[in-house]
Amino acid sequence: MTDRICVARIGAAHGLRGEVRLNSFTADPVAVTQYGALANEDGTRAFEIEKCRPGKGFLVVRFKGVADRTAAERLCNVDLYVPRDRLPPPAPDEFYHADLIGLRVVTADGGEIGTVAAIHDFGAGDLLEIRPQAGGPTVMLPFTDAVVPRIDIAGGRIVVVPPEDGPDAGGFPAGC
Repeated sequence: MTDRICVARIGAAHGLRGEVRLNSFTADPVAVTQYGALANEDGTRAFEIEKCRPGKGFLVVRFKGVADRTAAERLCNVDLYVPRDRLPPPAPDEFYHADLIGLRVVTADGGEIGTVAAIHDFGAGDLLEIRPQAGGPTVMLPFTDAVVPRIDIAGGRIVVVPPEDGPDAGGFPAGC
């Protein structure tokens, strides 16, 4: 398990006074304001939320020390992290996406497919990016109950049922 969790991504500048669009990855989007200072990926820069208000599908945030549009534009696409111990522990049937990265991906009958490389949300629901065990390009699978019926973090694996309508059983190389 990772000791830091990505809780938000800074989007485009919003207006002229240093505000930005903030895409929160927390269950309650405004909860991102309750975790104290947020840090960039390598931890070299801290961001303290000074003001926050809801927008359409995002939050509008002003960070302390960001006073104009030019400074806000430089922050676009910065991922923001907090130490895991500042977050509430996940419920028994919940998990943080970061806990899935690196887990083995297997079929229901135990066949090895690969490992979880990343989890993405491009707007139509979460996708698992799988790095095939046989090598080659990564494959995307919908992160739904039908395709991912079991997540076993303690066992270090997730069980998938690749969609039948994709090329080679969901795009996996033959033999997966």
